[in-house]
Amino acid sequence: MASSTTAIMASARRSGGRLVAGTGTPQRGPSGRPGYARPVRLAILAVAAVLFAWDIQHSTYHAFYAETVRSMTGSWKGFLFGSFDPGNSITIDKLPGFLWPQALSARIFGFHPWALTLPQGIEGVLSVAVMHRAVRRWAGENAALLAAGAFALTPAIAGLFRTEVEDPAFTLFVLLAADATLRAAREARLRPLLAAGMWVGLSFQTKMLEAWAVLPALGLLYVLSAPVALRRRLAHLAGAGAVCVAVSASWVLLVTLTPAQDRPYVDGTTNNSAVSQVVGYNFVTRFSGLGISARDTGSVSVLTMAGTAPAKASGRPQARATAAQWGKMFGPSLVSQVGWLYPAAALAAVCGLAWRRGRPRTDPLRAGFVLWGMWLAVYFLVFSAGAVGGHTYYMGVVAVPLAALFGGGMVQFWRAWRRGGRARAWALPTAVGSTVVWSAGTAELFPSFLPWLAPAAITLGAGALALLGLSCTGDGGKRRRMAVLGLGVGLVAMLLPSAAWASSVLQTEYGHSGMGSTGPVAARHHTVPHRPSPALASAPRAAAKAPGGISLSRNQRQILAYTRAHQDGATYLFATTSWRVASPYILHSGVKVLPMGGFTGAVPSPTGSEFRHLIATGRLRFVVLGGPVTAPGRSLAPWVRAHCAPVPHQTPALYRCAPSPATSHAARGR
Repeated sequence: MASSTTAIMASARRSGGRLVAGTGTPQRGPSGRPGYARPVRLAILAVAAVLFAWDIQHSTYHAFYAETVRSMTGSWKGFLFGSFDPGNSITIDKLPGFLWPQALSARIFGFHPWALTLPQGIEGVLSVAVMHRAVRRWAGENAALLAAGAFALTPAIAGLFRTEVEDPAFTLFVLLAADATLRAAREARLRPLLAAGMWVGLSFQTKMLEAWAVLPALGLLYVLSAPVALRRRLAHLAGAGAVCVAVSASWVLLVTLTPAQDRPYVDGTTNNSAVSQVVGYNFVTRFSGLGISARDTGSVSVLTMAGTAPAKASGRPQARATAAQWGKMFGPSLVSQVGWLYPAAALAAVCGLAWRRGRPRTDPLRAGFVLWGMWLAVYFLVFSAGAVGGHTYYMGVVAVPLAALFGGGMVQFWRAWRRGGRARAWALPTAVGSTVVWSAGTAELFPSFLPWLAPAAITLGAGALALLGLSCTGDGGKRRRMAVLGLGVGLVAMLLPSAAWASSVLQTEYGHSGMGSTGPVAARHHTVPHRPSPALASAPRAAAKAPGGISLSRNQRQILAYTRAHQDGATYLFATTSWRVASPYILHSGVKVLPMGGFTGAVPSPTGSEFRHLIATGRLRFVVLGGPVTAPGRSLAPWVRAHCAPVPHQTPALYRCAPSPATSHAARGR
């Protein structure tokens, strides 16, 4: 980032500060791109690649998602539907699109933690490249370099693209949608606008209805600035919207049209409906803190998620809870991951819109400020109202407009400063001063982590303001040199705290948080290689390890060996009452273990009659009891203890359920 700043400022000094109108790019040949643009862009991409891929060989498995990827590599049916277990009894509790790249990578390279992390790193480098292209299309090369650098050095981004979650692919797709819409709006072209609809539809496959939150920003950009009659603009948007809906609904429609007996049960629902999973379980329940109930949407009524329970207190405690909810984007755990540039981005959005008043409707620079400002506002509201908890990787989609506004805004502030003589010139020192003070205050929220960071940022910020002040005196050459140097030091001061936190991923203790976080927040979320459930822990003996490093305890190996030896043609090796108990067996060996209750433990899969039918028909012979309490465990465990024989010398309790005349008759009567 420092090399980018130096090169940009050096070129501006050589050109005497003359900038191409509307783009902020120094005059360098017919293309308008300065000679330093390509090497600096490559340097930013290289830094991003290092941050995203560092220590990838020590990646860890994400509990729940990694098991799903293992199952998806076992069959194309599991791949298509996103089956949690190799037996294809139940899906993951989300749409599986974000896991498809991981499953393909595991098929190619084998099932290893690094093979699951690799696609996220690639998606991250591509996201930085698309960020550069989108901002360059909007505000010129210098703005693009600053935006790409700020984006790559955002802590949430550095952690996000090292994590096996939904948001890496989601962030890439919405960036591609923004780039395509900016291209379409320039010349009112339908084809890139249809492509934008496709990209939003693909982002829906990774993050469901959260992807549609970007539509107001994209639609407003096109309807306000495309150089064509309003009727045609609306027709173009209708076509793009149709593409978006078609691509978004494709997987849901596939599941809906597939007979229930030919596909896995849809997790997170009580009615086995993909629509209920998307609308109820993964959307409405996220806003239960506002008193919104998902009871009638077909989703499970209990969702284990921080911050989803509506506040029951009254008076002052309830007011504090409401303030905490709507202020969570400024809380330590989130602001330290994404909020370092809040002041600069906010000032850029306000000035970008105010300064472009009176311009033609089609003014592309103003349209871009509308796009990024609306994007930031919508997602701020969505995450403030909804449940976020410790999921700092959600912040990737917020980092996008913050970085774009920073890049575009700083170029505009620099132009205003070089012109001088007006109130607008104060925007640059205001942006530098406010952002540095804000960043120092954010760093001080964690005083034991990098204690030198806040003083260093303040010192650099003060030096930048002093240099900018000196640029107001002396001859023309001296003023230009002082201004360029002041801007360069100011950029370093603003980006230093964010970059320092982002670089913490290069340290082992912060490198793989599992939540996409960095710094001391990552330390709280730090994950270790997947270990067996405590309910299955045994005496400290040598553990069997699969190539990926998943270990089974002695007792688990005994259960695995015994059930394999006595499977007798059964479809499932054994059943468990919780996915957490089934998890180590699936990760270690990819065996067909039947989990019950889905992610929350409250999903009616399988039902009591379905469970007894599996036993009666010989498709299931063994059941492991123990582990977390789930609804199927409470309802089926008494029946298992009453009708199945315990297998001696097995811990946890293993039961053999042989078909009996009574169960066979009951099964035939279903």
